[in-house]
Amino acid sequence: MLQRRLFCTRISKTVLQSNLGHSHQSKWSVKQVTKSNFSVALEEISSYISESDFIAVSLKNSGAYSAQWQRVIPIDTAHTAYLKAKYAAERFQVLQFAVCPFSIKGSKLIVHPYNFHLFPRDELKIGMPSYSFSCQSSYLTSMAQEGFDFNACIYDGISYLSKSQESAAIDRIGNASPISCSVQTPSGYTVADSVFAERIKSRVKHWITACKDTNKKPEDALISSLRKIVSGDEVYGSRPCLSIDVCSERQVRLVLETLKDFVDVIPLLTPAKGGTMRPVRVVLTSSEEDRILLQKELQNEEKEHNKRLRGFREVIDLISASQKPVVAYNSLNDFTFVHSMFLAPLPSTLDEFRSSLCLFFPNVLDVNHLMKEISPLTKVNNLPASISYLKQRFFAPIDVEIPNQAEVSEVKTLGHDVVKISELFAKSCSILKTAPRTPEADGGQLPDAIECCTNSFNPCFTSSHSPADEDVSVWTDNTRKISIKNLVFLWGFRGGTSAGKLKSLLYGSHKVFHNEFDVRMVDKSCAVVVFRDPGFPEVLLQLMDSGGICTNTLKEMLADGLTAAGYETYQKVCELGLWEADLASSMEKALEETESFSEAQSKEFLGICWNNDEMINLNDL
Repeated sequence: MLQRRLFCTRISKTVLQSNLGHSHQSKWSVKQVTKSNFSVALEEISSYISESDFIAVSLKNSGAYSAQWQRVIPIDTAHTAYLKAKYAAERFQVLQFAVCPFSIKGSKLIVHPYNFHLFPRDELKIGMPSYSFSCQSSYLTSMAQEGFDFNACIYDGISYLSKSQESAAIDRIGNASPISCSVQTPSGYTVADSVFAERIKSRVKHWITACKDTNKKPEDALISSLRKIVSGDEVYGSRPCLSIDVCSERQVRLVLETLKDFVDVIPLLTPAKGGTMRPVRVVLTSSEEDRILLQKELQNEEKEHNKRLRGFREVIDLISASQKPVVAYNSLNDFTFVHSMFLAPLPSTLDEFRSSLCLFFPNVLDVNHLMKEISPLTKVNNLPASISYLKQRFFAPIDVEIPNQAEVSEVKTLGHDVVKISELFAKSCSILKTAPRTPEADGGQLPDAIECCTNSFNPCFTSSHSPADEDVSVWTDNTRKISIKNLVFLWGFRGGTSAGKLKSLLYGSHKVFHNEFDVRMVDKSCAVVVFRDPGFPEVLLQLMDSGGICTNTLKEMLADGLTAAGYETYQKVCELGLWEADLASSMEKALEETESFSEAQSKEFLGICWNNDEMINLNDL
C-alpha cells in the first residue's frame, strides 16, 4: 500500500511539472556560439532564417538601469520611456544575443535556437570598438546562476562593428581585402586621357608577353629583383601581378576601362586610405578555368574579410536582409540596444528611432503587446509569468520541436528565453485564433491582431483604445488612462514617508485635496499626485509658488522644503539626461536649468537695442 501511494505521488508530480511547462524546458538544447564556432553557426542559421517564417530574439545585458525611477514605469509616456531605454542602451552592454528562426505548423512549433556570446573587442587594432560599459551586479549574478561563463565571454566572445563603425573603419584603414571590380566608363575623353590609356595598354601588353615568354634566360637574383621593382612586377599567390600607379579616381576608371581589352587579366582594387590613391593591381591568369577559380578565391577572401570586420553583425544583417517579422518580448529595450550597437547611434526622439529601425526591420512584433490583446487587465511583467498565465487559463497545446539539437554537453538554460518567446507567440496566436502568417504569405499584410502589435514601442500599449502619447497609466494592472496634465510631482518631504502617510498629510490641507486624488511613490525621494479632475494641478502649483491659504500641516511641509513640479519638469529630466540616483535631485537640477534659461532669455531680451540707422536694406545689396 505504501509503495502504491509513493507511485501515485510521483505520477502527480510529473503531471504537475508538465502542466507548468518545466519538464519540457529541460529538453531544450540551445546551441551556444562563441568565436571558435561562429563561422559554422553562421552558415547554419543563414539557411534556417531563409526557411523559417518568423525570427525571435532575446538579449541578456550587463544591466538596464541604476536607480528605481530610471526603469520604464507606468507614468512614462512613449517619449520618456524611449529616453530611458536610450540611456540604458548607451550605458550597458549586450553579453548574450539569442536568435531563434521558427515556424508554426498547426500546433507544432519548429524552432532553431542559437545563443551568441558577445564581447566588444578591437579585432582590427584600429581603436574600435573600445567600449567602457557599466555592469549591474544583480544582472551578472542572474547570468552566473544560469551557467554563463564570463571567462569564455571575454576571451572567446564574438566581437562586432556597427554599420556606422564599419564605414569609419574603411575610411581609416581602407578595405584590406582586394576586390575584383568594375566602374563606369569615364565620359568626355581628353587628349591626356587617350595618351594615358595608350601608355597603360602598351605596358600591360608587353608585361603579358614577357610573362608568357618561355625562352627567357635566367637572371641573377639581384638583377631580377631590381627589374621587378622598376617594372612593378609582383606575385599574387602563384600568379604574376602588375601594379599600376594612379593619381586620381579618373585614372582608376581609365585603367579599368583599358583592361577590358585583355581577357586573361583580372584587375584588383583596394580603396584609398587617408586620401592617398592605391595602385591598381593586374593579375594574369593562365586559362578561363584559372580565371573563374581566381574570381571565386577573391569572393571567398572578401567574404572572410567582411566576416572578420563585421563579426556578429553578420547575423543582424542576415535577419535584416530576410525582411522576416522579428518577435521580441520587450521590443523597446531590446531594439534600442540593437540600433545602438549594430546600426548607428540612437536618435534623440522616438519617431526618428522608429523610422530608422524600420529601414532594417520593417516588422517588429512585441509579444508582450499581444498578451494585452488577450487580457488587458492581466498584471504580468515577465516572460515566465506570461507563459504560466496562458497555461493556467487557456487550452492551447504547443509541441516544441528543435531539429538542430545541440550536444548533450551544451544543454543549459542559456538562451532558453528565445524559445519561450517563440512558444508564447504561438500560444497567443492560437488563443486569438489568428493564423500566424507572414506578410509574404498574406499579400504583404500581417493579420490584424498581429499588425496592431507591430512597430509599437510604447511599453504601455493598449491597441483597443489607442491612447494619445500624453495619456499614461498610474497602475500597471489598470487600463484607465490619466492625462499627464493631471500629475504633479512632490519631493522634499521627510525620509521614510510612505504614499499612504503622504496622502493622509495632504488630505484636507487645501481645497484641491478635498476631492478624489491619489499618491504613488516613484522612488523613496519623490512621489506623484494623481488628480481625477482637470485644473487642480495648476491650482496646486500656484499655491506652492505663492504660499497661499492652506493648513498648518501643509505650511510646515512647505517650510521643510516641500517642492512641486508638473510633468514637463520630469520630461526635461529625461531629455537633459539628469540621471541622478534620486529623482528628487534630478528634478531640482531640471528646475535650476529652467530658471537659468529663463534668466538668460530675459537678459537677452533686455539687451536688444533697436536702431533704424543700423538696419540692413535689402535693396542696397
